[in-house]
Amino acid sequence: MSRSGAIRLERRLPTATGIRSPRHTSCAAPSIGSDYRADVTTLRIYGLFIVAALAEIGGCWLIWQSVREHRPWWLALGGVVALAAYGFIATAQPDAHFGRVLAAYGGIFVAGSLVWGVLADGFRPTRWDLIGAAVCLVGVGVIMLAPRR
Repeated sequence: MSRSGAIRLERRLPTATGIRSPRHTSCAAPSIGSDYRADVTTLRIYGLFIVAALAEIGGCWLIWQSVREHRPWWLALGGVVALAAYGFIATAQPDAHFGRVLAAYGGIFVAGSLVWGVLADGFRPTRWDLIGAAVCLVGVGVIMLAPRR
């Protein structure tokens, strides 16, 4: 019991990195907003993955256009700038482990590359392409949102 006489309960809340930290809430006044913070952090993780995908896939596509499709050289320069931006965007992820962030991003890259190919080049993925991308996206969720000790 707390000094006010209210019974205090320990409640574990999920966080973006999956580490569950104890929060003490009172039966009289439960903590409001803590789930909201976890949801916003999760949205931030996926938002950063999408922005990173646009930078990396877009940068690679610009270089491809310049070199393989014999388009202007400045497209390759734009691709190099986009790829450099990708490197900085990845550092904004809330998880502090480089290997985890980049491994999870690999799944986003696979799925994003297929989407980019459809939108930019008229590529038509097979069902195996789509199944593979779905498996990769499940892997992203496991890597980034699994509970950590």
